[in-house]
Formats: sequence, structure tokens, C-alpha cells
Amino acid sequence: MGSQSTSEVDRRNKARDKLDVLVQSRTETLSLLTELAGRQPFKTDPSMEKALRRFCEALIDYTASAHFQLYRYLADNRERRQSVMNIAERIYPRIVETTDVILRFNDKYEAMSFDNSIEFLAVDLSNLGECLADRIQLEDQIISAMGGTIH
Repeated sequence: MGSQSTSEVDRRNKARDKLDVLVQSRTETLSLLTELAGRQPFKTDPSMEKALRRFCEALIDYTASAHFQLYRYLADNRERRQSVMNIAERIYPRIVETTDVILRFNDKYEAMSFDNSIEFLAVDLSNLGECLADRIQLEDQIISAMGGTIH
């Protein structure tokens, strides 16, 4: 059976399941971002509003998933490897910064009426895309430290 106890293996399997949920949510969000960006030039029509609303929902689901599936797991001291905790503690403040950018984007576009904001959507999506790329790179450092694989 090796040197790992059954409870340790169970704990690591649960952690891996949480990481899979996070990566799946992230993948869906990136797919919707790509789909939304492909609609340029943006026009104010019901299908655009629906696509933007769907993207905002996925973006918030992903952000919440990251919080509950990864950071909350670590914060509740379920992770016992100090190397993982050291990486998480170093990276977490930068993750918080990306969360702030995500929430500001969502607040601006979630229930917008497209009056004047649509002219800024391309720039805001571009900035959000860069923010998500940074966040993913940070998350992947933690996932790799936990021994997870990124799909």
C-alpha cells in the first residue's frame, strides 16, 4: 500500500476533484469569452445582450469556483504540504487583484442596457482577457504544486 494512508489518499482525491471542477469552469468561461470577442464589432441587440449576460454568469461562477474549490480549501488548512501553502500564500494577493478586476467588469456589464458602455466593451474584454490569463497562470502554479494536472 505504500507510505500513504487511506485518509491521505482520500484527501488528495477530493482535492483533485475540486481542481477538476475549477478547470472545467475556467474552460467554459474562456470559451464564452472567445465567443463574445468574436462578435466584434459589437452591436446593441438582444442576442448580444444574452451572450454578454451568459458570459458574466460564467465569469462569476468561475470566480466563485476558484474561491471555493481552491483557495477556501487551502485556507481551511486542508492542505498539509508546506510547499503548496508557501506558493499559495505568495500568489493569493495577486489572485485577489484579479478578482477585483473581474467583479468590476461584471458590475459594469451584468445588467447593462448598452446605452454608452458598448463602445468600451472591446477594450474592457481585452483587459479582462489579460487579467484572466494572469489569473490562470497563477492558479496553475498552485494546481501544479498540489500535484494536479491541467486539462
